[in-house]
Amino acid sequence: MFLLGRRNFLRGATAIGATAGLGAIKPLWAQTLDNRAVLDVIKKPIPSTGEMIPAVGLGSWITFNVGNDPVLRDQCANVMQAFFDGGGRMIDSSPMYGSSQDVIGYGLDKLGARDRVFSTDKVWTSDDGAEQIAETSNYWNIEKFDLLQVHNLVGINDNLPLLFDMKDEGRLRYVGVTTSHGRRTDDLIAVMKNTPLDFVQVTYNPVDRKIEDYLLPLASERGIGVIVNRPFQGGHLIDRLEGEKLPDFAAEIEVRSWAQLILKYLISHPAVTCPIPATTQPMHAMENMQAATGPMPDDDMRQRIAAVIGVL
Repeated sequence: MFLLGRRNFLRGATAIGATAGLGAIKPLWAQTLDNRAVLDVIKKPIPSTGEMIPAVGLGSWITFNVGNDPVLRDQCANVMQAFFDGGGRMIDSSPMYGSSQDVIGYGLDKLGARDRVFSTDKVWTSDDGAEQIAETSNYWNIEKFDLLQVHNLVGINDNLPLLFDMKDEGRLRYVGVTTSHGRRTDDLIAVMKNTPLDFVQVTYNPVDRKIEDYLLPLASERGIGVIVNRPFQGGHLIDRLEGEKLPDFAAEIEVRSWAQLILKYLISHPAVTCPIPATTQPMHAMENMQAATGPMPDDDMRQRIAAVIGVL
C-alpha cells in the first residue's frame, strides 16, 4: 500500500489553496476540518495531577522564528488554527527560539485562542530567570503559564527553585526540565530522582531510542510526564522516508503517512505524555493531530515500526 508522502500531501493543499484568494474555495486543510466529524483525539493524563491533555502538541523551534514578516506570521497563525481545530492544546516554545514566542502571542491574539492553549515555555539563562520569564510572558501576552521548564538544565540551581516558588505561589501550574539531542541525559536522570518534577522534555523517536532503557521507566516510576521533542529529527527523518512505501501493517492502525506512524509509535508508549512536532504547514498540523486518533500499535507493532524505519 503506497500512500501520500508529506510533500505530495502538501502539493494538493497548495494547489487548492492558491485559489482561495478568489473567495470561493478554502485551503484544503480548512475544507477537511470543516467536512470531517470532530476528531476523537486521544488524551493522556499528566501523572502528577491526572489532568488529561491531547496526545499531540505543537513545537515552535525554527518554524515560528519568522520575525516581523506579516505573511509568515499569518501562516504560523494558520498552523495554530489547524492545530487547535484538530483538537490540540499544548504549544511549546523557548527564549532561544528567536521570534517564536512573539509569533505565538500574535497567533493567540489573532485567533482569540487563549482559552484553548496549554501554554508551555522555558527559562534559559544563567542570569536573572525571573526577568526572562517576565519577558516571555509579555511575548505570549499571558499572565500564568501552564508549564515552565528549565531549558537544557541551564542555570538549574537557580531556575528550578524559582519555578517551584512560582508554583507554590499559584503563578505557575507545572514545573519541568528539558534536554535535547540526547545530551545531558545522565544529569536529567539525577534531577528526576531527587526532584518532584511534573514534566521532563527529551528527544525520542523510532531511531533515537536510548531513553527507553532507563529514563522512560524512571518517569513512570516517579510519576513524571514526558514531552517528546525532535520526533522527526528536525524533519530529517521525514525527508529520509519520503517516497518510501509504508509497511502493510500501517493500515491496521489507520496510518496514512510516515509522520503519523512515527507519532503513533510515540503516543503508544505508556510513559509518553505528548510529542511536540513542529511544522510550517497547516496541513501538516492537521495530519499530526489525526495521529492521535484511532487504534494504536501494541508492543509488537512498535518494535516492527522501529525495525522498519531503522533500515530505511
